[in-house]
Amino acid sequence: MSVSTSGFELKSDRRVLTHVIELLSSMRFAIALLVVLAIASIVGTVLTQDDPYPNYVNQFGPFWADIFRAAGLFTVYSAWWFMLILGFLIVSISLCVIRNAPKMIADMKSWKDKVREGSLRAFHHKAEYAAGAARADTAQRLSALAGKLGYRYVVRETEGATLVAAKRGALSKIGYIFAHLAIVVICIGGLMDSNLPIKFQMWLFGKSPISTSAVINDISGAHRLSPSNPTFRGYAWVPEGQHVSTAILNQPNGSLIQDLPFSIELQKFIVDYYSTGMPKLFASDIVVVDHQTGKRIPARVEVNKPFEYDGVSIYQSSFQDGGSQMSMTAWPMTGDTTKTVPVSGTIGSAAPLAASMPGVNGQTVEFADFRAINVENITNGSGQTDARGVVVHHSVEQMLDARLGSGAKSSKQMDLQNVGPSVQYKIRGTDGQAREFNNYMLPIEVEGARYFLAGMRTTPNDPFRYLRIPADEQGGLTQWMRLRAALADPGLRAQAAHRFAERSVADANPELRTHLEESAARVLNLFAGADDSVTKMAPGMAPGGFQSIAAFIDHSVPKGEQEKAASLLLRMLEGSTWDLWQLARERAGEPDAKATPSASRFVQNSINALSDSFLYGSPVYLQLDSFKQVQASVFQLTRAPGTKVVYLGSLLLVAGIFSMFYVRERRLWFWLKDAATGTTVVMAMSTARKTLDFDKEFATVRDAVGAVLGAAPHDAPPSIHHPRAQDGAQLPALESSSGSQD
Repeated sequence: MSVSTSGFELKSDRRVLTHVIELLSSMRFAIALLVVLAIASIVGTVLTQDDPYPNYVNQFGPFWADIFRAAGLFTVYSAWWFMLILGFLIVSISLCVIRNAPKMIADMKSWKDKVREGSLRAFHHKAEYAAGAARADTAQRLSALAGKLGYRYVVRETEGATLVAAKRGALSKIGYIFAHLAIVVICIGGLMDSNLPIKFQMWLFGKSPISTSAVINDISGAHRLSPSNPTFRGYAWVPEGQHVSTAILNQPNGSLIQDLPFSIELQKFIVDYYSTGMPKLFASDIVVVDHQTGKRIPARVEVNKPFEYDGVSIYQSSFQDGGSQMSMTAWPMTGDTTKTVPVSGTIGSAAPLAASMPGVNGQTVEFADFRAINVENITNGSGQTDARGVVVHHSVEQMLDARLGSGAKSSKQMDLQNVGPSVQYKIRGTDGQAREFNNYMLPIEVEGARYFLAGMRTTPNDPFRYLRIPADEQGGLTQWMRLRAALADPGLRAQAAHRFAERSVADANPELRTHLEESAARVLNLFAGADDSVTKMAPGMAPGGFQSIAAFIDHSVPKGEQEKAASLLLRMLEGSTWDLWQLARERAGEPDAKATPSASRFVQNSINALSDSFLYGSPVYLQLDSFKQVQASVFQLTRAPGTKVVYLGSLLLVAGIFSMFYVRERRLWFWLKDAATGTTVVMAMSTARKTLDFDKEFATVRDAVGAVLGAAPHDAPPSIHHPRAQDGAQLPALESSSGSQD
């Protein structure tokens, strides 16, 4: 009884194993896996991979960021489920090839010489001839014709008849095998270049990422990978004149240090530009120093032109500042002084702000980045008006040309120009909070006027908002800074209001002049943020600027008269600011400015900049005076042994697809029998894929056979009897390619 039960269980286990193998090797299972991989690849393409986790929290929020991280969507191509699907796909297609490749190869080698006359007469493409020559001579002629037509053939003598079986394009079945093997090979290459070897080292040898800032040489071996690591992809940052021998491998929860078998020394970073200022070449002149032999190998690395040494490819990824030295002037943005303080520092370092500057209170400046060249679009971007403000009309041909062609073209007019150097820094307070600033060194012409652009943002994800400080006649900041300091001086504001009233009202009406002086002083105080009533009207609003005047009008003037009051107050603000500027010039020992259109525009632009300065959020403005640039290259270092495997798979895929679509298998048979007047010939042809070309080819072969035999073809009469099973005539197997294909 136990033996019988064991035998039943063994048969049941074999049945289950058979069903599992059939499922894994089925076409539907493989297609389902490919669909999942395609969807995952789309997610990995659309969603930025391997970014720091806080970036995803800012983008999606903490709830969805946690869900996406748990699903591995931030590291799709290294997620465990992605690797598992790749493994199942390899197993599925491998089983499919193992099951069907022997049948295809056997069918490819077969001559199908077991057919009989009845089977050939049942073919759709057939013809019959009556040849006058003997059967042996006819067989020889037909064999020669088949060879001439590119067929390989065999001649078989059977049951008083001669069969000439020929085939052509049998290698098309190799295409199916190659195409399937190509997917397996490509997936294996992908797994070889994945982070699976790194994961195995983390599991087996206790390697772990490091999430704290530390000197690379001081990092312990628990966070380092040996130079013999079979595969990795990391980055190295190398300033000019320095060298590195490690690469940084980013991980979801930190970084791993990859030791290299050589050092990379950056001698010079080269950037070449077009006439517009756009870069056209990034290159790095490096020296690779072998650690074992000490050999020094000079090389140049360019974009899309990597240098490979000891199995490691060095790519030019990007470039950054390598520690440029900045010499700057700190202008006060608060208080009634214009006293400047020199500031110097190196990109990547920090320095305390001078305590003598008003409003500093222990703040420090952190130098973040420097760019010697900035290419910006100077036009307004609309492309609808020219320099005079006149609407520009374009022909249909011009509009089509602007929108067709290269994907890099734009329908908007662009005027790309190099606007000069810029420095990026942070002002950090004692509470640890910081604002980021981006200042351009040279004034930039915008809408016909020249401005110093001072960018500010509160978080790294925000765009920079720019304060436009108008440049004076000497192309500097001095006049605006004096005006800003004068606005902060209560005495000068009162004098400016008095001068404005005297200029505006005749001596005969002192009461009106006094009233105008009081109003001008009130406007200047509101604009300077010195009127405490505004804080009570709009709590939480930054005091000063147009927003203070707007709050005053909104709370003090009836709705119907607000527009008129705003126009009047702005005219008084502009007039009194002119006098305030003259007082600032007199205090600096300069003559009064002449009332010219350029001077009036300078005052208008200065008023706008003064209003925006209350939102600038920094006690100082750092003006870049000079610099000593030091460049740094960012290299991508990869060891990818699976690359050649993927190339082999791609070659197999191309060969397989070419064979499947452009090589057609054709079979040709001649059945020869003796007749009273010579020899009767029955010809038949078949193909794996029925096409119009095959009909033409059959007609060509049919006519060629008729010309060789000297007899016109005619359709063979219907078969008298149904072909027997023992004749070996299974018609569907003859008219289509045999063997199961997934």
